[in-house]
Amino acid sequence: MHTLPLPSGGQMPALGLGTWRMGEVASHRAAEVAAVREAIGLGYRLIDTAEMYGEGGAETVLGQAIGEALRAGDVRRDDLFIVSKVYPHNASRRGTREACERSLQRLGLDAVDLYLLHWRGSHPLRETVEAMQALVAAGRIGHWGVSNFDTDDMEELDGVIGNGPGCAANQVYLSLGERGPEFNLLPWLREHGMPLMAYSPIDQGALAEDAGLGALAERLGVTAAQLALAAVIARPGVVAIPKAVRSAHLQENLAAAELKLDAATLAELDRLHPPPRRKTPLAMI
Repeated sequence: MHTLPLPSGGQMPALGLGTWRMGEVASHRAAEVAAVREAIGLGYRLIDTAEMYGEGGAETVLGQAIGEALRAGDVRRDDLFIVSKVYPHNASRRGTREACERSLQRLGLDAVDLYLLHWRGSHPLRETVEAMQALVAAGRIGHWGVSNFDTDDMEELDGVIGNGPGCAANQVYLSLGERGPEFNLLPWLREHGMPLMAYSPIDQGALAEDAGLGALAERLGVTAAQLALAAVIARPGVVAIPKAVRSAHLQENLAAAELKLDAATLAELDRLHPPPRRKTPLAMI
């Protein structure tokens, strides 16, 4: 698995596992824990979650899976890159710290590798940034970042960071079906050496049924979903975090990270799903 450098130091894997919608139904918990355990066994090292997902339920699922994998010797903690997020309404100086502590307790970890503001809320950015920087200094998070921030948000954020550790990543909705961030947000992030974390990179599975992608994928000997995912990862500076629970999807997604798309394939993908020609509002799910 290739990695992307973070502006604050360290590396992030180019493909990870998303956990949105996990932890919502108690009867699904055993299967979800097993899916995360399998993902770790297959080689996934980046796993993304949030206090919002299942109101802490996804973090609890992930925490159980990580704990079991560590005790079994399947992986070392230093090899994992764990991401979580704080609700905007919790993102005051004190609220960010307290939310992080709750997340760490559910995850069963001493620290997360990256902690994000899930989207902008009513608390001033300066307060949230200062809280994030304090968490880095305290060793409770390795890096901090944001999610669902557009270019103007990033520029405003850049003006309040000060001398402490800066923003490490921005997680937004990016896929072949939603390419809006490619117009000016992705170039801005590249200029600042900051990875874009693409959530829903297969449009919540919709691109797996795309007829045009399916025909091109068949010629390449892959699935439409794999081609859609590979196209996102092929963009410089982009990390993808598709959610998967089924074993076949976990394996397919991991294999997609190894696909090399030539210029002709990329041109055909642009024909099927054209890049943006103008600025559009940042899409959110």
